[in-house]
Amino acid sequence: MSRADKQHTRKVYDGLKLDIDGHTAVVTLSNPPANTWTRDSLAALRELVRDLDADREVYALVVTGEGEKFFSAGADLKQFADGDKALAREAARRFGEAFETLSAFRGVSIAAINGYAMGGGLECALACDLRIVEEQAQLALPEATVGLLPCAGGTQHLPRLVGEGWAKRMMLLGERVDAATALRIGLVEEVVGKGEAKARALQWAKQAEKQSPTSVAACKALIQATRSQSHDTALVREREAFVDLFDSADQTEGVLAFLEKRAPQWKNA
Repeated sequence: MSRADKQHTRKVYDGLKLDIDGHTAVVTLSNPPANTWTRDSLAALRELVRDLDADREVYALVVTGEGEKFFSAGADLKQFADGDKALAREAARRFGEAFETLSAFRGVSIAAINGYAMGGGLECALACDLRIVEEQAQLALPEATVGLLPCAGGTQHLPRLVGEGWAKRMMLLGERVDAATALRIGLVEEVVGKGEAKARALQWAKQAEKQSPTSVAACKALIQATRSQSHDTALVREREAFVDLFDSADQTEGVLAFLEKRAPQWKNA
């Protein structure tokens, strides 16, 4: 068992299972039968990602669902049955905190969508950097069908990926999207066969391990900054981030490894 294994397996994260595979953390959503989110599991996800951020040996994060049918069906609607606004406010806050923390994870995050990804389940995948979907999966943001709306980033992340038209079809009309359509409209990056999403996500994570983790973190921050800042501001930040990398051990190692024709040994520092 590696040092990372020993560190993280001492903790229990409600509704989640964590395994460490080299430099990759695999998080399995585990709340059968549909891997729905609870207040406790959302708080656990926030804590888990923060713990992984603090572990410099973790470069990538794969999120998948337990079982063969569901990635995650989202929130358990029973908690909203009595119309309690205080409960709704707390649930919205916890969803936001959990998925915003996931989105801000410093490494590469990959959603391995192995089944239905509905509502908060799809929003979890939208908070990841990349998405792989199995051919039998269905994706949807059906909250308006039950008098609600996506409150964990769905109304913001989805239009940026698929455009306003398809975002409105999914949210305003309640359309479900199959795997082939999800790929065509840019909602996911790849479609694989049933049962193959996790393995493919791990392959991508291994590719990410070849990249400098300090460079990956900087690139990711710059890419995501395009959501909120001007083009001119972003260009200035890009140049500054390039120079800042020269304070890192990985920059020195990367250049030397290239010149010496060998694989780099990253320190994530």
